[in-house]
Amino acid sequence: MKKSLIALAVLAASGAAMAQSSVTLFGVVDATYAYGSGSVANKSQLTNSGYNSSRLGFRGVEDLGGGLSASFWLEAGVNNDNGTGGVTNTNNQAATSTGGGLTFNRRSTVSLNGGFGEVRLGRDYTPQFWNLTVFDPFGTNGVGTTQTLNSSLGGPTTVRASNAIGYFLPGNLGGFYGQAQYYMGENLSNAANKKDGNGLALRAGYANGPINVALAFSETKFVSGNIQAWNLGGQYDLGVAKIMAHYSNDDVKNGNEGTGFLIGGLIPVGAGEVRLAYSTYKIDTVGADPRSNKIALGYVHNLSKRTALYTTFARVSNKNGAAQSLNGAVTAANRNSTGYDFGIRHSF
Repeated sequence: MKKSLIALAVLAASGAAMAQSSVTLFGVVDATYAYGSGSVANKSQLTNSGYNSSRLGFRGVEDLGGGLSASFWLEAGVNNDNGTGGVTNTNNQAATSTGGGLTFNRRSTVSLNGGFGEVRLGRDYTPQFWNLTVFDPFGTNGVGTTQTLNSSLGGPTTVRASNAIGYFLPGNLGGFYGQAQYYMGENLSNAANKKDGNGLALRAGYANGPINVALAFSETKFVSGNIQAWNLGGQYDLGVAKIMAHYSNDDVKNGNEGTGFLIGGLIPVGAGEVRLAYSTYKIDTVGADPRSNKIALGYVHNLSKRTALYTTFARVSNKNGAAQSLNGAVTAANRNSTGYDFGIRHSF
Protein backbone atom coordinates (compact mmCIF):
# COMPACT_ATOMS: atom_id res chain seq x y z
CA MET A 1 0.00 0.00 0.00
CA LYS A 2 2.80 2.37 0.94
CA LYS A 3 4.59 1.63 -2.35
CA SER A 4 1.42 2.43 -4.29
CA LEU A 5 1.00 5.74 -2.46
CA ILE A 6 4.64 6.64 -3.12
CA ALA A 7 4.27 5.77 -6.81
CA LEU A 8 1.14 7.89 -7.10
CA ALA A 9 2.90 10.81 -5.41
CA VAL A 10 5.88 10.56 -7.78
CA LEU A 11 3.56 10.38 -10.79
CA ALA A 12 1.60 13.42 -9.59
CA ALA A 13 4.81 15.37 -9.04
CA SER A 14 6.05 14.41 -12.49
CA GLY A 15 2.80 15.54 -14.09
CA ALA A 16 2.97 18.86 -12.24
CA ALA A 17 6.55 19.40 -13.41
CA MET A 18 5.63 18.66 -17.03
CA ALA A 19 2.86 21.20 -16.85
CA GLN A 20 5.03 23.95 -15.36
CA SER A 21 4.90 27.20 -17.29
CA SER A 22 5.86 30.83 -16.84
CA VAL A 23 4.81 34.12 -18.41
CA THR A 24 6.91 37.30 -18.29
CA LEU A 25 5.86 40.89 -18.93
CA PHE A 26 8.75 42.97 -20.30
CA GLY A 27 9.40 46.20 -22.12
CA VAL A 28 11.46 49.27 -22.87
CA VAL A 29 10.47 52.94 -22.65
CA ASP A 30 12.99 55.11 -24.49
CA ALA A 31 12.38 58.86 -24.90
CA THR A 32 14.58 60.87 -27.26
CA TYR A 33 14.99 64.53 -28.03
CA ALA A 34 16.16 64.49 -31.66
CA TYR A 35 17.40 67.41 -33.74
CA GLY A 36 18.31 67.31 -37.40
CA SER A 37 19.72 70.02 -39.65
CA GLY A 38 19.83 70.12 -43.44
CA SER A 39 20.42 72.59 -46.24
CA VAL A 40 16.65 72.92 -46.90
CA ALA A 41 14.97 72.52 -43.51
CA ASN A 42 15.76 71.59 -39.91
CA LYS A 43 13.60 69.59 -37.51
CA SER A 44 13.32 69.39 -33.72
CA GLN A 45 11.22 66.67 -32.11
CA LEU A 46 10.59 64.52 -29.09
CA THR A 47 10.60 60.98 -30.39
CA ASN A 48 11.55 57.52 -29.11
CA SER A 49 13.94 54.58 -29.48
CA GLY A 50 17.18 56.52 -29.78
CA TYR A 51 19.08 53.84 -27.85
CA ASN A 52 16.76 50.81 -27.62
CA SER A 53 13.45 50.34 -29.41
CA SER A 54 10.49 51.12 -27.16
CA ARG A 55 8.30 48.04 -26.73
CA LEU A 56 5.81 46.13 -24.62
CA GLY A 57 5.87 42.36 -24.66
CA PHE A 58 4.74 39.09 -23.18
CA ARG A 59 6.69 35.84 -23.40
CA GLY A 60 6.22 32.46 -21.84
CA VAL A 61 7.41 28.88 -21.87
CA GLU A 62 5.90 25.55 -20.87
CA ASP A 63 7.96 22.47 -20.02
CA LEU A 64 6.45 19.54 -21.92
CA GLY A 65 8.84 16.95 -20.50
CA GLY A 66 11.33 14.75 -22.30
CA GLY A 67 13.47 17.75 -23.23
CA LEU A 68 10.62 19.46 -25.10
CA SER A 69 9.12 22.86 -24.38
CA ALA A 70 6.62 25.19 -26.02
CA SER A 71 6.97 28.97 -25.96
CA PHE A 72 5.36 32.13 -27.24
CA TRP A 73 6.54 35.70 -27.76
CA LEU A 74 4.27 38.70 -28.38
CA GLU A 75 6.09 42.04 -28.69
CA ALA A 76 4.57 45.37 -29.71
CA GLY A 77 6.39 48.52 -30.77
CA VAL A 78 5.41 51.55 -28.69
CA ASN A 79 5.73 55.21 -29.69
CA ASN A 80 5.85 56.55 -26.13
CA ASP A 81 6.24 60.15 -27.33
CA ASN A 82 2.64 60.16 -28.62
CA GLY A 83 1.07 56.97 -27.30
CA THR A 84 0.59 55.13 -30.60
CA GLY A 85 1.67 51.66 -31.64
CA GLY A 86 4.15 50.66 -34.34
CA VAL A 87 3.56 50.11 -38.05
CA THR A 88 3.25 46.55 -39.35
CA ASN A 89 2.32 44.63 -42.50
CA THR A 90 0.52 41.38 -43.13
CA ASN A 91 2.02 40.10 -46.39
CA ASN A 92 5.65 41.29 -46.71
CA GLN A 93 4.65 43.71 -49.46
CA ALA A 94 3.55 47.00 -47.92
CA ALA A 95 2.69 48.50 -44.57
CA THR A 96 -0.97 47.84 -43.73
CA SER A 97 -1.21 49.87 -40.53
CA THR A 98 -0.29 53.43 -39.69
CA GLY A 99 0.71 52.92 -36.07
CA GLY A 100 -2.57 54.07 -34.57
CA GLY A 101 -3.28 51.13 -32.28
CA LEU A 102 -1.13 48.61 -30.48
CA THR A 103 0.00 45.81 -32.79
CA PHE A 104 2.47 43.02 -32.09
CA ASN A 105 4.53 44.22 -35.04
CA ARG A 106 7.95 43.52 -33.57
CA ARG A 107 7.44 39.81 -33.00
CA SER A 108 4.49 37.43 -32.65
CA THR A 109 5.60 33.81 -32.60
CA VAL A 110 4.93 30.39 -31.11
CA SER A 111 7.71 27.81 -30.89
CA LEU A 112 8.50 24.19 -30.19
CA ASN A 113 11.93 23.69 -28.63
CA GLY A 114 14.05 20.61 -28.00
CA GLY A 115 17.38 18.94 -28.59
CA PHE A 116 16.76 19.36 -32.30
CA GLY A 117 16.69 23.15 -31.99
CA GLU A 118 13.68 25.45 -32.34
CA VAL A 119 10.85 25.61 -34.85
CA ARG A 120 9.28 29.09 -34.75
CA LEU A 121 6.08 30.24 -36.48
CA GLY A 122 4.79 33.79 -36.97
CA ARG A 123 6.13 37.30 -37.53
CA ASP A 124 9.82 37.54 -36.70
CA TYR A 125 13.13 39.18 -37.53
CA THR A 126 14.69 38.05 -40.80
CA PRO A 127 18.10 36.32 -40.74
CA GLN A 128 19.64 39.01 -42.95
CA PHE A 129 18.71 41.72 -40.42
CA TRP A 130 20.63 40.15 -37.55
CA ASN A 131 24.06 40.93 -39.00
CA LEU A 132 23.11 44.57 -39.47
CA THR A 133 21.98 45.09 -35.88
CA VAL A 134 24.32 42.77 -33.95
CA PHE A 135 27.42 44.18 -35.66
CA ASP A 136 26.35 47.85 -35.44
CA PRO A 137 27.63 49.73 -32.34
CA PHE A 138 24.33 51.66 -32.36
CA GLY A 139 22.19 48.53 -32.67
CA THR A 140 20.28 50.01 -35.66
CA ASN A 141 18.66 52.57 -33.36
CA GLY A 142 18.84 56.35 -33.34
CA VAL A 143 20.70 58.83 -35.48
CA GLY A 144 23.89 56.74 -35.52
CA THR A 145 22.28 53.75 -37.27
CA THR A 146 24.24 52.11 -40.09
CA GLN A 147 23.68 53.66 -43.50
CA THR A 148 22.91 50.21 -44.87
CA LEU A 149 19.62 50.19 -42.97
CA ASN A 150 18.81 53.82 -43.76
CA SER A 151 19.31 53.38 -47.50
CA SER A 152 18.74 49.66 -48.05
CA LEU A 153 17.12 48.36 -51.23
CA GLY A 154 16.14 45.20 -49.35
CA GLY A 155 12.41 45.96 -49.41
CA PRO A 156 9.70 45.19 -46.82
CA THR A 157 11.56 42.19 -45.39
CA THR A 158 14.77 44.05 -44.58
CA VAL A 159 14.00 43.81 -40.84
CA ARG A 160 11.04 41.45 -40.30
CA ALA A 161 8.82 39.06 -42.19
CA SER A 162 5.22 38.06 -41.56
CA ASN A 163 3.82 34.54 -42.07
CA ALA A 164 7.23 33.02 -41.42
CA ILE A 165 8.35 29.47 -40.67
CA GLY A 166 11.74 29.49 -38.99
CA TYR A 167 14.23 26.96 -37.71
CA PHE A 168 17.14 27.60 -35.32
CA LEU A 169 20.02 25.23 -34.64
CA PRO A 170 20.43 24.04 -31.04
CA GLY A 171 22.88 25.98 -28.91
CA ASN A 172 25.29 23.18 -28.11
CA LEU A 173 27.26 22.99 -31.37
CA GLY A 174 30.62 24.26 -30.15
CA GLY A 175 29.99 27.90 -31.02
CA PHE A 176 28.30 27.33 -34.37
CA TYR A 177 24.80 28.81 -34.80
CA GLY A 178 22.37 29.23 -37.64
CA GLN A 179 18.81 29.70 -38.78
CA ALA A 180 16.62 29.24 -41.82
CA GLN A 181 13.38 31.06 -42.56
CA TYR A 182 10.69 30.77 -45.21
CA TYR A 183 8.02 33.46 -45.40
CA MET A 184 4.87 33.85 -47.49
CA GLY A 185 3.09 36.73 -49.19
CA GLU A 186 -0.16 34.74 -49.14
CA ASN A 187 -1.49 35.94 -52.51
CA LEU A 188 -4.08 34.11 -54.60
CA SER A 189 -2.69 31.40 -56.89
CA ASN A 190 -4.22 33.02 -59.99
CA ALA A 191 -3.00 36.55 -59.21
CA ALA A 192 -0.35 38.21 -61.36
CA ASN A 193 1.64 38.86 -58.19
CA LYS A 194 1.03 35.42 -56.68
CA LYS A 195 4.64 35.09 -55.49
CA ASP A 196 5.07 38.64 -54.17
CA GLY A 197 6.29 38.59 -50.59
CA ASN A 198 7.46 34.97 -50.66
CA GLY A 199 11.04 34.50 -49.55
CA LEU A 200 13.78 32.33 -48.15
CA ALA A 201 16.59 33.46 -45.85
CA LEU A 202 19.56 31.72 -44.21
CA ARG A 203 22.15 32.70 -41.61
CA ALA A 204 25.16 30.82 -40.26
CA GLY A 205 27.71 31.97 -37.73
CA TYR A 206 30.39 31.11 -35.20
CA ALA A 207 30.81 32.67 -31.77
CA ASN A 208 33.53 31.53 -29.39
CA GLY A 209 35.48 33.61 -26.91
CA PRO A 210 36.21 37.06 -28.33
CA ILE A 211 35.14 36.17 -31.90
CA ASN A 212 31.67 36.37 -33.44
CA VAL A 213 31.18 36.20 -37.22
CA ALA A 214 28.13 35.43 -39.37
CA LEU A 215 27.02 35.29 -43.01
CA ALA A 216 23.40 35.74 -44.18
CA PHE A 217 21.56 35.48 -47.50
CA SER A 218 17.96 36.07 -48.58
CA GLU A 219 15.77 36.28 -51.66
CA THR A 220 12.29 37.83 -51.68
CA LYS A 221 10.13 37.50 -54.79
CA PHE A 222 8.30 40.39 -56.48
CA VAL A 223 6.82 40.79 -59.96
CA SER A 224 8.73 44.05 -60.26
CA GLY A 225 12.00 42.19 -59.59
CA ASN A 226 13.23 39.74 -56.99
CA ILE A 227 15.44 41.19 -54.26
CA GLN A 228 18.55 39.24 -53.32
CA ALA A 229 20.46 40.37 -50.25
CA TRP A 230 23.52 39.08 -48.48
CA ASN A 231 25.73 40.41 -45.72
CA LEU A 232 28.72 39.44 -43.65
CA GLY A 233 29.40 40.74 -40.16
CA GLY A 234 31.86 40.21 -37.38
CA GLN A 235 33.03 41.33 -33.96
CA TYR A 236 36.21 40.92 -31.95
CA ASP A 237 36.36 41.67 -28.22
CA LEU A 238 39.75 43.10 -27.26
CA GLY A 239 38.74 43.49 -23.63
CA VAL A 240 39.33 47.23 -23.64
CA ALA A 241 37.02 47.60 -26.68
CA LYS A 242 34.83 45.66 -29.09
CA ILE A 243 35.61 46.13 -32.77
CA MET A 244 32.83 45.33 -35.25
CA ALA A 245 32.11 45.60 -38.95
CA HIS A 246 29.67 44.46 -41.61
CA TYR A 247 29.40 44.46 -45.40
CA SER A 248 26.10 44.19 -47.30
CA ASN A 249 24.82 43.86 -50.85
CA ASP A 250 21.23 44.32 -52.07
CA ASP A 251 20.45 43.45 -55.70
CA VAL A 252 17.06 44.16 -57.28
CA LYS A 253 16.60 42.12 -60.46
CA ASN A 254 16.14 44.44 -63.44
CA GLY A 255 16.79 47.31 -61.05
CA ASN A 256 19.46 48.92 -58.90
CA GLU A 257 22.14 47.35 -56.76
CA GLY A 258 23.24 48.74 -53.41
CA THR A 259 26.37 48.06 -51.40
CA GLY A 260 27.35 49.27 -47.97
CA PHE A 261 29.69 48.69 -45.08
CA LEU A 262 30.28 49.76 -41.49
CA ILE A 263 33.25 49.75 -39.18
CA GLY A 264 32.96 50.79 -35.57
CA GLY A 265 33.47 49.96 -31.94
CA LEU A 266 32.27 50.00 -28.34
CA ILE A 267 34.61 51.27 -25.62
CA PRO A 268 33.69 50.81 -21.92
CA VAL A 269 34.31 53.94 -19.85
CA GLY A 270 33.48 53.68 -16.16
CA ALA A 271 29.73 53.24 -15.79
CA GLY A 272 29.19 53.96 -19.45
CA GLU A 273 30.22 53.16 -22.99
CA VAL A 274 31.48 55.16 -25.96
CA ARG A 275 30.04 54.16 -29.35
CA LEU A 276 31.53 55.15 -32.68
CA ALA A 277 31.02 54.14 -36.30
CA TYR A 278 31.69 55.02 -39.90
CA SER A 279 29.19 53.66 -42.42
CA THR A 280 28.46 54.14 -46.10
CA TYR A 281 25.94 52.98 -48.70
CA LYS A 282 26.14 53.34 -52.48
CA ILE A 283 23.39 52.68 -55.03
CA ASP A 284 24.70 51.59 -58.41
CA THR A 285 22.56 53.27 -61.06
CA VAL A 286 23.19 54.21 -64.66
CA GLY A 287 25.65 57.08 -64.39
CA ALA A 288 25.09 58.70 -60.99
CA ASP A 289 25.89 56.08 -58.31
CA PRO A 290 24.66 58.17 -55.35
CA ARG A 291 26.53 57.55 -52.08
CA SER A 292 26.00 58.65 -48.47
CA ASN A 293 28.76 58.46 -45.83
CA LYS A 294 28.06 58.81 -42.11
CA ILE A 295 30.21 59.29 -39.04
CA ALA A 296 28.60 58.78 -35.63
CA LEU A 297 29.79 59.21 -32.06
CA GLY A 298 27.79 58.50 -28.93
CA TYR A 299 27.97 57.90 -25.21
CA VAL A 300 25.72 55.84 -22.94
CA HIS A 301 25.82 56.34 -19.15
CA ASN A 302 24.22 53.60 -17.07
CA LEU A 303 22.48 54.93 -13.98
CA SER A 304 21.52 51.34 -13.10
CA LYS A 305 21.09 47.99 -14.83
CA ARG A 306 17.77 49.17 -16.26
CA THR A 307 18.12 52.94 -16.70
CA ALA A 308 20.56 54.80 -18.93
CA LEU A 309 21.16 58.28 -20.28
CA TYR A 310 22.60 58.63 -23.78
CA THR A 311 23.64 61.10 -26.43
CA THR A 312 24.68 60.67 -30.08
CA PHE A 313 26.03 62.97 -32.77
CA ALA A 314 26.07 62.02 -36.45
CA ARG A 315 26.95 63.73 -39.72
CA VAL A 316 26.17 62.43 -43.19
CA SER A 317 27.82 63.63 -46.40
CA ASN A 318 26.14 63.04 -49.77
CA LYS A 319 27.75 62.56 -53.15
CA ASN A 320 26.70 61.95 -56.75
CA GLY A 321 23.14 63.14 -56.22
CA ALA A 322 22.39 61.50 -52.87
CA ALA A 323 20.25 63.52 -50.45
CA GLN A 324 20.25 61.50 -47.19
CA SER A 325 19.26 63.58 -44.16
CA LEU A 326 19.11 62.92 -40.42
CA ASN A 327 16.37 63.10 -37.79
CA GLY A 328 13.66 64.32 -40.15
CA ALA A 329 15.59 67.26 -41.64
CA VAL A 330 15.61 67.94 -45.39
CA THR A 331 18.80 68.47 -47.33
CA ALA A 332 19.52 69.06 -51.00
CA ALA A 333 21.46 66.64 -53.18
CA ASN A 334 25.20 66.57 -52.49
CA ARG A 335 24.78 68.58 -49.27
CA ASN A 336 25.51 67.51 -45.69
CA SER A 337 23.17 66.87 -42.78
CA THR A 338 23.80 66.59 -39.03
CA GLY A 339 21.76 65.11 -36.22
CA TYR A 340 21.76 64.88 -32.42
CA ASP A 341 20.02 62.53 -29.99
CA PHE A 342 19.63 63.08 -26.24
CA GLY A 343 17.56 60.58 -24.30
CA ILE A 344 16.76 58.28 -21.44
CA ARG A 345 16.04 54.56 -21.63
CA HIS A 346 14.30 52.47 -18.96
CA SER A 347 13.73 48.72 -19.30
CA PHE A 348 11.57 46.42 -17.22
